[in-house]
Amino acid sequence: MEPERWAKVVPLQRRRVVELCRCEGQAVKAGQVLGRQDDAEEVSALHELEINNEQLARDLDRASRDRDKSEAQKTEYEQRSTQFEQSKSRINAQKARIDSLVLRAPLDGMVLRRDGEIGEIVGPTDVLFWVGPPAPMQVVAEINEEEITRIVAGQKAFLRSEAFSAQALRATVSQITPKGDPTRKTFRVYLRLPGDTPLRIGMTVEVNIIYREKTAAIVVPAEAVAGDAVQVVGSGKIQRVPITVGIRGSRNVEISGDVSKGTTVLSPARAELADGTRVRVQNVSGKPAQDAPADVTPAPSPAPDREPAAVVSSADDADNAVISAAISAHVDSVVNDARRNVGKYR
Repeated sequence: MEPERWAKVVPLQRRRVVELCRCEGQAVKAGQVLGRQDDAEEVSALHELEINNEQLARDLDRASRDRDKSEAQKTEYEQRSTQFEQSKSRINAQKARIDSLVLRAPLDGMVLRRDGEIGEIVGPTDVLFWVGPPAPMQVVAEINEEEITRIVAGQKAFLRSEAFSAQALRATVSQITPKGDPTRKTFRVYLRLPGDTPLRIGMTVEVNIIYREKTAAIVVPAEAVAGDAVQVVGSGKIQRVPITVGIRGSRNVEISGDVSKGTTVLSPARAELADGTRVRVQNVSGKPAQDAPADVTPAPSPAPDREPAAVVSSADDADNAVISAAISAHVDSVVNDARRNVGKYR
């Protein structure tokens, strides 16, 4: 999670920090001083260069008055002039080195974070400030190269955050990096967040990008499907019903067959239970399917361990149910890492 525009402030030279502003959360302008490094050595060298420059200026002035007396005097004048110009260039370069020890805001915005303390020795590898406008924000996700062909700008996405587990968080694909990472075999995808998002800069989220939707679908948990069938419960007995699997989400799948809304199915499927096995139905989900991708459909409560089987209802309202195929990704992780972790959200 990061702002769309931001920049790091790092020192160009390795020196001790002598000044750092306490300005986290404060607005700053481009060029505003945020900190300074010790420049005593550079200032001393500059003073020496300036003294030498003054002497060269006096020598040049004398040579200028005598340059027309002889050819040798003219040559000496030219040499003095060259030395004087070189001295001025060295002074300007030294002033630039001193100026590089001043840490300035690279753009208008807010100081999002400050690291480091006065007295520490820091260098080009140490980030001291993060600066940028706090909004708009975006999510940066890594998508497996095998699935990147399904992603296009404008697709909607659903986010899952442990900090806001009870909220439906949305985003929109805004940009896809043209070049992928050949080592990790992923492509970077940027998703724009709405202005009222509760997410904060630096948070991590799981992203489900929706690339296909189907309305009026019968949805069951993926673990309820065993091959080409599901086990339904009627009159207290199990019966195996052939089905055809449609769109697959990471947690739920679309099925078609002799399964209608309100039908109770066994989840997870229990292949060892034959047709006609009696079961007692408990904790059947009675909530209608949400108008959302299968990946974010609430999971039903399982039956206690002492029961012979856990039973769950399929999507109750076929007119409102929506099944979506989604690609899961995790910020700063490959898509497969996110899929391995998806079990904890069930």
